[in-house]
Amino acid sequence: MVKLIVRVLLGVLMMPASAALFAQTAPQPKPAPTPALLDKMLGKWVIRGTIEGQQTTHDLEVSWVLNHGYLRLNEVSRERTASGAPQYEAIVLMSWDAQAGEVRCLWLDTTSNSGLSGRGIGIAKPTTDTLPIIITSSPTVSFQNKMVYNASNNSWQWIMDGIENGQTTPFARLILTRK
Repeated sequence: MVKLIVRVLLGVLMMPASAALFAQTAPQPKPAPTPALLDKMLGKWVIRGTIEGQQTTHDLEVSWVLNHGYLRLNEVSRERTASGAPQYEAIVLMSWDAQAGEVRCLWLDTTSNSGLSGRGIGIAKPTTDTLPIIITSSPTVSFQNKMVYNASNNSWQWIMDGIENGQTTPFARLILTRK
């Protein structure tokens, strides 16, 4: 009985040491190399332009998070509601799927709370200067945010359109410049 108690105590005492050793030796998974285009988004930006025909100005901060596996965009409008809250706010996560050659995009914002669905994931096949994100909500309805990088002045243009039954409706025309 004493031998059993000693074995149990030794096992319990060794668990933290084993866990610490495992944590030190367990390799951190490395995300696949991402397209250089995503790195061009890093930093602080001012977004200016029109959304649904209305002039707007937003602030945007972009950084890599979670072991460089996701690009996080935090967007906040300078326009305020009557209660003082931002009129618009979004948290966007992008990740690179190397096998598919695609950027996946989850766009969560204050216009609805339906972004956490399979239909809320956008997909883009990036080129050297364009990230054409398409979010498909049904076989006949989608939304496109075509993000175009302009290397000559280190800016971005976002061209956002709704597409329904093959008909394109302009939604937003925005220019991003560095702060």
